[in-house]
Amino acid sequence: MAGRLVVSTFVSLDGVMQGPGGPGEDDSNDFPHGGWLPPHVDEGFGRVMGEQLDRAASMLLGRRSYDILSSYWPGVPDEEGGAKINGMPKYVTTRTPMDATWNNAHVLVGDAAHTVADLKRDTDGVILVQGSSDLIRTLQRAELVDEYHLLVFPVVLGEGKRLFAEGTAPAGLRLTGSATTGAGVVSVTYEWAGKPRYGSVA
Repeated sequence: MAGRLVVSTFVSLDGVMQGPGGPGEDDSNDFPHGGWLPPHVDEGFGRVMGEQLDRAASMLLGRRSYDILSSYWPGVPDEEGGAKINGMPKYVTTRTPMDATWNNAHVLVGDAAHTVADLKRDTDGVILVQGSSDLIRTLQRAELVDEYHLLVFPVVLGEGKRLFAEGTAPAGLRLTGSATTGAGVVSVTYEWAGKPRYGSVA
């Protein structure tokens, strides 16, 4: 038994993942660009997201992402993805005990590097990490991320929380898939490949 941890996130061309869904979603540090994703949503985007959700056995969220998603998804009709997301197990990492009222949500209290390692050991299938920039950095440092599925949007923001911020743990990656939507969103999948390799072109 072993889960596979997949980080799935939306990023701008310059790597920003903050506030994609709309103004006010995450305006911390006075981020002024909330809502940069919706203008690029099309049928291809929906297909990519549907395929990603079909792979997932469960979802892993940080506390803030849990608050955002749990305020939206319970009201989404079953045929629009609500049945899948509301029904699957959802794990929330937090250092402080909390009540998780979203259907089939479970709270993991403690250091995420340890609680998520235990979760991977004790569960099967793909554990999907959606958003949760602070959590992702912890998982990166602990080398718990098995795969990245990135949707790269044709927009440059110049500021905001980045997926690979300064201080991210070095890692080698292997490209395993790529596709492009009609709106210009590039979907890429990378597997973790251990430490980076180095060489010289000379």
